[in-house]
Amino acid sequence: MKQSGFFDVEERLARLSGLGDQLEAFSRTVDFESFRPDLERALAYSDGSKDGRPPFDPVLMFKVLVIQTLNNLSDERTEYLINDRLSFMRFLGLGLSDRVPAAKTVWLFRERLTQAGAIDGLFNRFDTTLRYAGYLSMSGQILVAAPKQRNTNGEKADLREGRPP
Repeated sequence: MKQSGFFDVEERLARLSGLGDQLEAFSRTVDFESFRPDLERALAYSDGSKDGRPPFDPVLMFKVLVIQTLNNLSDERTEYLINDRLSFMRFLGLGLSDRVPAAKTVWLFRERLTQAGAIDGLFNRFDTTLRYAGYLSMSGQILVAAPKQRNTNGEKADLREGRPP
């Protein structure tokens, strides 16, 4: 086994990009920062004046839930795969030495959003963003290009009026 080089991680990530890393395409498609105000409102974190470990960034945690949902993963498997996969780490903006949310942290985050009544609205907005960009989200696949409609103008008129083409 050869010794690790200085640029090995960057080279591996470049290779993943060349192979069509779906999570990378995902990052270009969805503006996750636009979810921050809704996440912060739903989570209502304290001002941080009390001691304790600061919570993970809510946008990062929402992206964890997205990975988990699209890949149908348990909390434990999610934690493991974030630690294991460079593509997951890159999508989440984590480096090899960064702290990764534990399975319990993922569960608590999802529960907090659920109790606030926000999780369905966030994921509906997320799905709408994907559809608007021309993608469908499917379990087990991160992005699937939506099929193009190839109807003629007459068929489109029939469909609008509720008649089959």
